Amino acid sequence: MAATGVDVGAPRTEAAALRERARRARRLRPQRVVLHAFLIATVLIWIAPLAWTVYTSLRPYQDTFRLGYFSIGGHYGFSNFSHAWSQADLVRFYGNTLIVTVPAVVLTLLLSSFVAFAVSRFSWKLNVAVLIVFTAGNLLPQQVIITPLYRLFLMIPLPAWMNPSGTLYDSYWGLIAIHVAFQVGFCTFVLSNYMRTIPHELTEAALIDGASVWRQFWRIIMPLCRPALAALATLEFIFVYNDFFWALVLISTGDKRPITSALANLQGLYFTDDNLIAAGALLAALPTLIVYLTLQRQFVRGLTLGATKG
Repeated sequence: MAATGVDVGAPRTEAAALRERARRARRLRPQRVVLHAFLIATVLIWIAPLAWTVYTSLRPYQDTFRLGYFSIGGHYGFSNFSHAWSQADLVRFYGNTLIVTVPAVVLTLLLSSFVAFAVSRFSWKLNVAVLIVFTAGNLLPQQVIITPLYRLFLMIPLPAWMNPSGTLYDSYWGLIAIHVAFQVGFCTFVLSNYMRTIPHELTEAALIDGASVWRQFWRIIMPLCRPALAALATLEFIFVYNDFFWALVLISTGDKRPITSALANLQGLYFTDDNLIAAGALLAALPTLIVYLTLQRQFVRGLTLGATKG
């Protein structure tokens, strides 16, 4: 064997090394055990309220009152869901929510992409200052500006066809505007950081070919930003859809309020059926779940952008 010049021991050595690595990998380390225990506990803490809400929504209130909230047994069914659907008039409030959410998300992404393109693709004196101003707007607590914003909405006039009351208060336009104002800073920050990762040679080549600034933005930069836009669209849809604060402050007509405020219709004056409210809350959360599942691949891809870059 020595005359042939073939080293037979090399494959055996490699196989032994692989077996040793596999043995070490199977060995439980205290750090790994603690990490897995922490992750499992965190998952259970997050899932427990949702699981209990689902369980509560499947039980009639009579069984909960008789056996207690933390009990097992009785009858199970979907009657609470049908009652919540009809009593809360969820179809109307779904429509109200979409009237506010869809334009707010589209305008937020469009305006923030304009600003992000200007501050990330061009060098001018105030580009950093503009980005700081837009980002700093997210640091302002919403509760601080309730009173001045309420008075401002009462003073801003609107045509009668936009709002019968004649002001920005108690209108979908005002609710859309406040969501756009508060969300555009966050989206500008994310999109500007992503646009900086796009090579400038692409826009420089387009400029040499005679492409205008708008063409560079719409035909080159925006298609490359689709993963980031999909991730932001998912987040913004969930943020705006789940809003309760601004709808409660800026909308006084009950029939105009979004679905998060409609759940209050399931409460009685002297009695509250928590099982019915649990079913209504799950029905109200369905659109956000559908949006997330639809855009899940783009959402995860957008969150992991740049994770492997040096």
